[in-house]
Amino acid sequence: MAIEHDYFGLLESGPDGSIFWSENVELGDQSVTVDLTAPDQDDVSEAALDVAAALISSIEDIDRSARNGMVNELNDRTSEVTEYILQQQETLGEALEDTLVDISGDVQIDVIRSLQLMSMTILADEHGGSDPFAVLEYALDPDATDDVLLVNLDSDGAVLSVTSAD
Repeated sequence: MAIEHDYFGLLESGPDGSIFWSENVELGDQSVTVDLTAPDQDDVSEAALDVAAALISSIEDIDRSARNGMVNELNDRTSEVTEYILQQQETLGEALEDTLVDISGDVQIDVIRSLQLMSMTILADEHGGSDPFAVLEYALDPDATDDVLLVNLDSDGAVLSVTSAD
């Protein structure tokens, strides 16, 4: 069986009923991998696909919202964002400045600005639920696959939480 959608085209299910769609989307001068997945196509509504398409189409706004969500976490010394920045400072030391795209004097903000959006995973079966509908993966170093921050979004694109991959 398959689902057809204006944005995604024909989404065919695998033998287990799951669906998967992947594409690279441009965000500024970088390419972001966008995956749409669901373990059972019967759990995916037309509305979920419409919301997913809207999130992808507004990836710049979603990225800005996610970064603002990270900035909001800076007030909490025990937040994953604060821990991530401290870890990067410890790991990179003086070389941290070489990875920053902008140096304003506020290291925390500079690190958040310098993070690269690596991927967006849309969990199409979570539309309207309490679990994340989309997960954005950010990294300071694209090759450090374990050193990432994950921003979890609801179906409206609002930030639910920011976690590390640990």
